[in-house]
Amino acid sequence: MCYLLAVRTVQVPHPLPEPLIDLVAQRFRVLGEPMRIKLLDKLRDGEATVGELQEALGASQQNVSKHLGVLHAAGLVTRSKHGNHTRYAIGDPEVFELCDQVCGGVRRQLAGLEAIIQGAV
Repeated sequence: MCYLLAVRTVQVPHPLPEPLIDLVAQRFRVLGEPMRIKLLDKLRDGEATVGELQEALGASQQNVSKHLGVLHAAGLVTRSKHGNHTRYAIGDPEVFELCDQVCGGVRRQLAGLEAIIQGAV
């Protein structure tokens, strides 16, 4: 899910006000579930139905629906009715900037571990 994006600078007050801390923590809790990351990553390719996501990810309909509900409640995905189907799409594309930042941190951590292993050999 690591993609290069232009990063915007947003002025955030410091120290963070309690209501903002709660909102940030809630966003991290929503993103703390691997299935939700998989769903967001798949929806990056374009909108999809629960059935399409279920098939693509090899997950149960119930599991996909549950996690899409959480992502929708958090504003990370949108949904729209098309006939008998509901299609889901990315509602907050900026979530990928956060994912890119995390991927960069993981890459740096792995590079550091690799350097340690190479030095020990």
